[in-house]
Amino acid sequence: MKLLKKIGWVALGLLLVIQFIPTEKNEGQLSSLDTFKNETKPSKEVERILSKACYDCHSNVTNYPWYHSIAPINFWMNHHVEEGKEHFNLSEWNNYSLKRKEHKMEEFWEEVEEKHMPLDSYTWTHGDAKLSEEEITMVVSWAKTVQENYKAQIK
Repeated sequence: MKLLKKIGWVALGLLLVIQFIPTEKNEGQLSSLDTFKNETKPSKEVERILSKACYDCHSNVTNYPWYHSIAPINFWMNHHVEEGKEHFNLSEWNNYSLKRKEHKMEEFWEEVEEKHMPLDSYTWTHGDAKLSEEEITMVVSWAKTVQENYKAQIK
């Protein structure tokens, strides 16, 4: 029992110490999304869906919930955002070639259509980010059109 008590105190101590380890926030400017929006022309409804389900992890602009300031949750969330941006960063859209944009839009609609995105772990904490069938259909249709437009420009 004494060993368990010591382990508990050490764990509590570590939990308190990691609260003071700073984490970098992904708080860029909303204007970083302008190129993406201007090129892909999402409808107001698609833009609303992108805002609630995509931008936090796939842009340089993250709206953090209150619990982001609690370690180790903040470490997990920051890793999640960094990984999301590695795969698809809408704030960097102006740096992508036409071919890459076309390919990223294909990956995007496939992930949404197959319900791999948004991730379950994101929708657990952001209940409104869970997409309805109607929203999935709307976003996939828009993304396929955008992909076809890029494909036509490549030829």
